[in-house]
Amino acid sequence: MPVFDLATTELRALNASLHALDKNGENAEFEVINPRGAHAVAVGIDAPVDVHIKGSVGYYCAGMNETANITVHGHAGPGVAENMMSGKVVIKGDASQYAGATAHGGLLVIEGNASSRCGISMKGIDIVVKGNIGHMSAFMAQSGNLVVLGDAGDALGDSLYEARLFVRGKVKSLGADCIKKDMRPEHIELLGKLLSDAGITDVKPEEFTRYGSARQLYNFNIDNADAY
Repeated sequence: MPVFDLATTELRALNASLHALDKNGENAEFEVINPRGAHAVAVGIDAPVDVHIKGSVGYYCAGMNETANITVHGHAGPGVAENMMSGKVVIKGDASQYAGATAHGGLLVIEGNASSRCGISMKGIDIVVKGNIGHMSAFMAQSGNLVVLGDAGDALGDSLYEARLFVRGKVKSLGADCIKKDMRPEHIELLGKLLSDAGITDVKPEEFTRYGSARQLYNFNIDNADAY
């Protein structure tokens, strides 16, 4: 297993090695030590590789990820898994702002808390946060699922489209056009799978509340002007 020590090796060398992998090849495994808060670690991967980062990282770790499984054994700065397409990213600690922003697919698991704007403009990603999330999370979220085992801050789901939000704890406030919705059998089934995929076995889907779009802001309507 290749081991990259970012205390002695340039980050560019790590990312170049990851980019050189055959995307149709067999699974490889990389270990990164001493990341020391470096930015853009393990970005743009397009191969079936397992990457273990032993420590905390800066902004945009695992950005544009496709196929790879990336685990950060520490905390992550802003924009982790930004624009991710597929694969799986696990943060063992906390994540800063806009985790999973604009991401189209894959699974992002944050085992700690996530800061503000978690899942902003998400376009198909599944995000599971075991702790709490900050304000304006899922702002303009278009599709995908955001699962929060803890509490959510102000303006959850502001101006969202068809993303599904599941919160087990309290929501400080809902954003424009975001409303509480019924948990139908298909949502229980979906949420059960998401929890299982995230390795969570001691929480039941029935303990969550679902939130989604009231579909009043899709087109401008003068009667709703105060909500824009």
